[in-house]
Amino acid sequence: MCDDSDPKGLIRESYRIEGIKEPECRSIFLDWAISMPEGREVTDVVALLLDRHGKDFPDHPMTKVLEAAMEPALQAGRRGGARARRRP
Repeated sequence: MCDDSDPKGLIRESYRIEGIKEPECRSIFLDWAISMPEGREVTDVVALLLDRHGKDFPDHPMTKVLEAAMEPALQAGRRGGARARRRP
């Protein structure tokens, strides 16, 4: 079933691929996320997809990828550079 939450059916199809691993699921998820229309809140859609697929396949690698997408992003701090290395 293709709908607004999975217009290309990528997430749905990932659950049908026998022997799929987490790296492939991450790649599929990235393709799915890039194709999301502007203005949609991704976490809301991911929650819907988890509800639709995750409860039936709790140990599937795509379920793990979707659950990771629901976690808050880490705050990126300054990574360094010349100014960070200078001593007063």
